[in-house]
Amino acid sequence: MCGIVGVVSQSPVNQLIYDALLLLQHRGQDAAGIATNHGNMFAMHKANGLVRDVFRTRNMRSLAGNSGIGHVRYPTAGSPSEEEAQPFYVNAPFGITLAHNGNLTNWEQLKREMFKIDRRHINTDSDSEVLLNVLAHEIQEATTGYSLDPAALFKAVAILHQRVKGAYAAVAQIAGLGLLAFRDPLGIRPLCLGINETDTTIEYMVASESVALEGSGFRFLRDILPGEAVFISLEGKLYQQQCAENASLNPCAFEYVYLARPDSVLDGASVYATRLKMGEFLAERVRKELSSGDIDVVMPIPDSSRPAAMQLAQMLNLDYREGLIKNRYIGRTFLMPGQAIRRKSVRQKLNTIGELIAYGRSDAEIAAEITADALVYQDIESLKAAITVVNPAITRFDTSCFDGTYVTGDVTREYLDKLENARNQPRKVEEDAARSQLNLNLAPREQ
Repeated sequence: MCGIVGVVSQSPVNQLIYDALLLLQHRGQDAAGIATNHGNMFAMHKANGLVRDVFRTRNMRSLAGNSGIGHVRYPTAGSPSEEEAQPFYVNAPFGITLAHNGNLTNWEQLKREMFKIDRRHINTDSDSEVLLNVLAHEIQEATTGYSLDPAALFKAVAILHQRVKGAYAAVAQIAGLGLLAFRDPLGIRPLCLGINETDTTIEYMVASESVALEGSGFRFLRDILPGEAVFISLEGKLYQQQCAENASLNPCAFEYVYLARPDSVLDGASVYATRLKMGEFLAERVRKELSSGDIDVVMPIPDSSRPAAMQLAQMLNLDYREGLIKNRYIGRTFLMPGQAIRRKSVRQKLNTIGELIAYGRSDAEIAAEITADALVYQDIESLKAAITVVNPAITRFDTSCFDGTYVTGDVTREYLDKLENARNQPRKVEEDAARSQLNLNLAPREQ
């Protein structure tokens, strides 16, 4: 999971992109990056760390231009190396930068094809660099001469959809021309479009979540459809086209459970409203399996479960209490690399209140103390129903986080093991040192 943003304006966009990335920080805490376009030149700065730590005043001043893209990274493919921070850059054709949210399930095959057939070298293990090079190759194949028009871009994206498998939402800049955004034909990862109009100017923003648009002063326009591509010229003209056959919406259900901010709206469904519905459906199940008289208090695991817990408590007429106090200086534990680091972070992040009955007791001791009879989980069908009630147009989902069934149909255990191993084993220091010679941060360095 990552967060992406792209902006086309008639004034400098560096601060707009920075602010939007802060609003998307929950989607990735490993690295952050911004690339802007000024004339035919790119400026870029990216590094490991949180947004507020990566960008200093000198970095922001170097990011000139009225168009740009940004990224916050949680590496689900490749390694946490700084060299794999985004955006990525390729010089031909035209000069392109790209930021990507998702996973390409056939990236290794594509990487081999890039080298053997397309004669393109991929310098990292990031599937985002693979996606950029596939896009670049198809744009080159779709154009003749020195000109590039939206029709050629949409043709390139259509062929990209045929070659690439997996979940992906992406924003890309073409130097001197404009901003391209596109979403995979299954609509697994979210992407939305916003607009800000004044008497004299019009500007657009594309982002992973609506909260980034609204928090930056943009009006939510619509979600980018599965398989659709949108191109915004530097003059602010909007072009859009469906680029995939048989596209269908299959959003990741875990976006609504955990990944997205509660104040976002994804594919027409309020995340907050869906979490309230999850609490309602869970309350129905608890009512069937347990006697409400056996329940003393409803307690959330902060922060994502709080709306569901409050709704469950209300439905069952139970007391709601905060028992786990969150350390807000520890990152989101689901996003931490490796199980050992996640365990340590949970201990640091969530401190219990000693007066509560569970404090300092084992599971067996807690069960004996409260005479627990059952542990009740929300089932997948009620989770789906909670989202569909909010937006009946969403009828299909990717629930692979829970049941291991991927809508792409091509995910294997071997593929998942490779992702986990890459995530848990950062590159060696000497390897990073050797690769640093190819560091493509494009913003001027201090002397």
